[in-house]
Amino acid sequence: MLQSIRDGSRSWGAKIIIGVMVAAMALFGVESLFSVFGSDPNEVASVNGEPIMRQQVELEVQRALRSGQVPPEQERALRNDMLDQLITQSLLRQYAEDGGFYVSDAQLDQMIVTLPEFHDQDGRFSAEIFRNRLAGAGYTPLSFREELRMDIKRQQLQQGLAFSDFSLANEEQRLADLQGQQRDFRYVMLDANDAAYEVEVTEEQMQAYYDANQERFERPEQVRVEYVVIDRQAMAEDIAVDESELRAAWREQNRDANRRVSHIMVTFGSERGREEAQQLANEALADLSRGESFADTAVRFSDDTASAEQGGDLGVISRGFFGDAFDDAAFALGVGETSQVVEMDGAFHILQVTELDAPSFEEQRDRLAQEVALREVNDDFNRQVQRLIDESFAADDLQSVADDLGLTLNESDWLARGEGEGALSEPGVLDEAFSADVLEEGYNSEVIELDNDRRLVLRVAEHRDATVLPLDEVRDEVEQAVAAQQRQEALQEQAAELIALLRAGDAVELEWLEANNVSRQSDSTLPQVLIREVFRMPHPEEGDSVYRAVTLPQGVAVVALDSVNEGQADEQMNAFVSQMAEQLRAQAIIQGLIDDLRSDARIER
Repeated sequence: MLQSIRDGSRSWGAKIIIGVMVAAMALFGVESLFSVFGSDPNEVASVNGEPIMRQQVELEVQRALRSGQVPPEQERALRNDMLDQLITQSLLRQYAEDGGFYVSDAQLDQMIVTLPEFHDQDGRFSAEIFRNRLAGAGYTPLSFREELRMDIKRQQLQQGLAFSDFSLANEEQRLADLQGQQRDFRYVMLDANDAAYEVEVTEEQMQAYYDANQERFERPEQVRVEYVVIDRQAMAEDIAVDESELRAAWREQNRDANRRVSHIMVTFGSERGREEAQQLANEALADLSRGESFADTAVRFSDDTASAEQGGDLGVISRGFFGDAFDDAAFALGVGETSQVVEMDGAFHILQVTELDAPSFEEQRDRLAQEVALREVNDDFNRQVQRLIDESFAADDLQSVADDLGLTLNESDWLARGEGEGALSEPGVLDEAFSADVLEEGYNSEVIELDNDRRLVLRVAEHRDATVLPLDEVRDEVEQAVAAQQRQEALQEQAAELIALLRAGDAVELEWLEANNVSRQSDSTLPQVLIREVFRMPHPEEGDSVYRAVTLPQGVAVVALDSVNEGQADEQMNAFVSQMAEQLRAQAIIQGLIDDLRSDARIER
């Protein structure tokens, strides 16, 4: 590959192109290259001259799919929705910036550290949780800050517009009355057993349904990729860590941990000379060396009678509590270790650490072993990554790279944008597979940094364009859809016949289910679509009922609305309705602003 680049650069055509590129970049920056050769192929839209890139759309699609709230089969419609959303966000951002809306970095920092999503079990902000949550959602800290900044500006804009409008007291009262309204109704659920019909799916019906619902049977653009991964943690698993290294790592880890310390203090001054005090301290140290207990020795020698009665115990201390000399001695000791004679503040001290305010060695052993092993493979990992960078750039395949570096060449199944499992599901990885260099030119990707411990290179093994699958491949799915449609139509006809008989006053034997005092906000096991339709039905006359058929996802309901009871709004309901009215006004105002901005904007897609 490198040789072909070198060969190509010797031609006159290449020299002219390079000359144009250099001149354009020197005068106008790298963005000018796209004006020389045409627009950026990754630009999917522009809003008043500002581009929206394909990567932005795909990242939002991937986030939505990962959330689990959007089924994968709706990816195409989702992509269009996300593009519309990004256009709207650009319009609002431009409007807010033109209006002088401003959010400082200090405001952003304060907002981020108070978000509970980034707090640990103690309710404190955790940088590690912050990074992990962002990575899982496909954000970098910088991109998250900018999106949060824009969200705050939009809130400022919405609040400003909302406060410029108001509703009258009688309007809010009417809304509260409607919200508190209750309805009594009866209903019957019709399913496939309630309609006399035979499912007869013909070839013509299948073809008609297939032609009318092409988007349901579209297979998106897909690739099959090969990829290799260098994993520092996997390398560390093969490292045997010596026990002494673990002990040293544990001591280093807890070097500054709070600790419980005991001491023997021998003072000198007006009543005792320095040499005499040092001799006593040395005698105490000698007794300890012969196996005397620290507590007994403290009682015999220590001038700190209060601590001596407690075996010399000073309690748990932190660095800086007794000064540098004390810290140098105490924090150099392990649990159970005793210092030499230390002179400080007009006295000689002998210190012993009896307890660390930290997890024990055994509790930390596994984590320490992993950390030590990771440090030991760090140089090998960096060398491997550099070799991967060099060899994958120059190679025309990935198999030879995998063989040279002793890596496993992995192969994926067919994947669309935003799909993938494991390493391929990491943010931005499949974007590389669909990039021009990798997909169209057939190059290996650049080395992708998945996290601190993993690096990945991929290559497209096969590619297939988006296409509508032929009817023969989706025949079973089409047949089931047509049959379900026929069943639903038969139930709708059955419901219409029943309603006609009921309206005519004919006797109809139905096993009605009753629902009384149902309000819009009632906690009910009834389908929400049924409740919504009931509240759209007109008021019945006194002693009469109003009938309607309501189509449900699985079946049809026949509804008889018997009475409407006007609600009595209380203080809580009034507050709720007032808040709801404010939100509706704000939504209407914002939507009006968006419609106005769209009508005046230069939007190209």
